[in-house]
Amino acid sequence: MFGFRFGRKTFKREIVINAESLETRVAVLENGKLEEFQVEHPSEERVVGGVYKGIVRNLEDGLQAAFVDIGLRKNAFLHYWDMIPEDAARLEVAEDISIRSTAQKKKKFSGEEIARMFPVGSEILVQVTKGPISTKGPRVTANLSIPGRYLVMLPGSNLKGVSKKIEDEKERQRLKKVLARLPMPEGVGLIVRTAGQGAKQRSFVRDIRGLLEVWEDIQRGIREKPAPCCLYQELDLVERVVRDWLTEDIDRIVVDDPHKFERIRDLASRISRRVRSRIQQYEGSAPIYEHFNIERQLEGAFARKIMLKSGGYIILDETEALISIDVNTGRHKGGQTQEDVILEVNTEAAEEVARQLRLRNIGGLIVVDFIDMKQKKNRNAVLKTLKDALQRDKAKTNVLPISQLGLLEMTRQRVDEGVLSAMYVDCPYCQGRGSVKSSLSMSVEIQRQIVSVMRRFKAGGQERKLQIIVHPTILDRLRKEDEAVLVDLEAKFAGYLSFRPDPVRHIEEFEIRNAETGEVMYATPKSTPVGQG
Repeated sequence: MFGFRFGRKTFKREIVINAESLETRVAVLENGKLEEFQVEHPSEERVVGGVYKGIVRNLEDGLQAAFVDIGLRKNAFLHYWDMIPEDAARLEVAEDISIRSTAQKKKKFSGEEIARMFPVGSEILVQVTKGPISTKGPRVTANLSIPGRYLVMLPGSNLKGVSKKIEDEKERQRLKKVLARLPMPEGVGLIVRTAGQGAKQRSFVRDIRGLLEVWEDIQRGIREKPAPCCLYQELDLVERVVRDWLTEDIDRIVVDDPHKFERIRDLASRISRRVRSRIQQYEGSAPIYEHFNIERQLEGAFARKIMLKSGGYIILDETEALISIDVNTGRHKGGQTQEDVILEVNTEAAEEVARQLRLRNIGGLIVVDFIDMKQKKNRNAVLKTLKDALQRDKAKTNVLPISQLGLLEMTRQRVDEGVLSAMYVDCPYCQGRGSVKSSLSMSVEIQRQIVSVMRRFKAGGQERKLQIIVHPTILDRLRKEDEAVLVDLEAKFAGYLSFRPDPVRHIEEFEIRNAETGEVMYATPKSTPVGQG
């Protein structure tokens, strides 16, 4: 039986949490459709958002950057202009804060100035803004920001402001008055987050108490802990869900773990009793993600080919340098004109692209190849659709207009490894290529090596009896389609060929042996055996 009845009410927006000992998954559904997804492994250290007491190890004037030891495997990368806290830079830290124009340039410092202020071996207080990705170490800044439920605390600043996403001028003025009355020590700034819209003053007071406790702990660590060390670690995924995701438009949170359920209810009760009532425990017999049809949606969401309702589809490829997304009409059917069909597919694709970027948490440079549109008004309509769909994305994005060739360039803030990197590894069979050699290519390669070995036998005057060991799929090709070619080889070199299948052998591996002595005459480079992949 379930702890409550599903299906009686249509929930427009809900959060489903699957909490297990080795993994916590959080999905946001809108009318049952997966819109956002995050995964965290408790055994892995949370780096992004953490505040560290580091040691300057290197100053690279050519890169205009310092490398700071914060206790991780790789030194952190710190731009010279991020080494000196500046109020102008702080406003870009939180995902919902954009008060000052980004056109305002940060002050640059010469190598001599930096070397004088931060000589190699000196200590520095930094916060991780971007986690280690692939071979790169984390990126850090000296501009600290500690987010709470309604406020973001900015140590070392006297700035006080309101998120620009709060557009109602009357509410902005009210929040500024609330900020002015909050008891804050000198040298600590505050920004009201979008969640603070409509919140009462006592909610801000409660939030600020928790933030000041965090700052006192950090200051204590600065005095007492030796560098390099971590002074503050960002909240785990469950706590971030309550802090950042539990807003008025969330109808309910469903969690399958009783301990996490009680913990979330306790955290939510600090916000309001009304919010606490939205937390529900799942007690069904089927796994929670199967019950909510999330598992199937995840499988489809992370595929290379994503189908659209219109019959079109997009192909998404991740490379080292950029994300490539190709839009195709596919099997679209309809009595519309060609331009109307293209507009419909491109519009649907634009919405799906924004969704895919959120789901996969991928970023960097992104190029979308839309189907060519002749009319400029249609290109503008698709661009507007994409920008509107990106409004809900917490990561910062920058979108350029669609070119006449149908190409759109954009960037998306990349803070951490994507979801695919957290859940998948490169296939040990194909080594991440996504493909293996065809049976035809393997047959040609095998014949080429047989000829080479036969010639060596001929030069040495030895008997030409060879045994070739191959994967069964390749042997099937050799027997059914290439038998005549192999018979010709035997006749040409007066030799004898025998074949043996090896099902645990990689499909691209084969060996040629002396049938009499068993000596290996040729072997392909070893790959991971199929049975161990």
